[in-house]
Amino acid sequence: MSRVTIADVARAAEVSTATVSNALNGTGRLSAATRSRVRAVAADLGYGSLAAAPALAVAAAGSAVGHTGAAAYFSRLAAAATEAAHRRGYALFVMPADAAAAHWRTLPVAGALFLDASGRNPAVGVLRTRGLPLVFDGRPAEQHRGESWVDNDYAAATRSALDHLAARGARSVALGGCPRGDSYTRLCRETYRAWCADRRVEPRVLRMDARDPEGRLLDSLLAPPSRPDAVHGLCDACGHRLVASARRVGVPVPDRLLLSCLSTGPGPVPLPPTVTRVTLTPDRLGRAAIDALTALVEDPRTARPARLLPTRLHPSGRG
Repeated sequence: MSRVTIADVARAAEVSTATVSNALNGTGRLSAATRSRVRAVAADLGYGSLAAAPALAVAAAGSAVGHTGAAAYFSRLAAAATEAAHRRGYALFVMPADAAAAHWRTLPVAGALFLDASGRNPAVGVLRTRGLPLVFDGRPAEQHRGESWVDNDYAAATRSALDHLAARGARSVALGGCPRGDSYTRLCRETYRAWCADRRVEPRVLRMDARDPEGRLLDSLLAPPSRPDAVHGLCDACGHRLVASARRVGVPVPDRLLLSCLSTGPGPVPLPPTVTRVTLTPDRLGRAAIDALTALVEDPRTARPARLLPTRLHPSGRG
């Protein structure tokens, strides 16, 4: 006998899956009669409580969480995904994407969300062989039936920051970031190079080192006379390194050097107001990913379009 799903309960009760989730978890604005009827239908069908609920996996790639700043971003994403899964009547747990294939072959899950993991990851192949729905944080190398992806719109975010710096008078805009191979870093670099080509200017990439948290390797690059007049960093840590280096070499921000960076939002040490921020929304992305995954779990035949989430530019002010 096949497992009873939340979709089965919704069809039997003639309500939406969201209503079933709210009724079973005591959330939402439902009448007492509706809540009682949905719970009765779920009990009759043998749909279990959250403790016995169908499970989803979050597969975290080691490269996604192995650098400064990323751990906080993916922690917020996973927390939002967990809350969203629970609201829909699913349990959720996190596993390393590079866990042994044997674990993924026997893992009792209905679907999986891969955080910044390539479609070439061995776990992806194992779960595809099992025919499980998959959702990716970021565009995978290839996409199969019963799969989808969600991502921040990094291309639009990068262009908005670069256009903003140019509108503020910058003529030599460099890109700063650690030499990592994840999908968002590659996309931001490609967008930057295309932006430079559109303007017929030479791209300049300032490579940072994760082992240089104070950004001292940048000092010679930001010192006059060869320094750029603006730099866009790819994360909060990049922004902090750029600010620290500019202070050491005596280049005032933003009067003589414009800075911007991608940001995951408020952190333990906020960026100064002199830095333009393009903020990401890991909480929203986590919820969107679970929306896509649970929809595929409950109806694998339905094609789920990819979704790009907008970012927001916060122009700098004076310190």
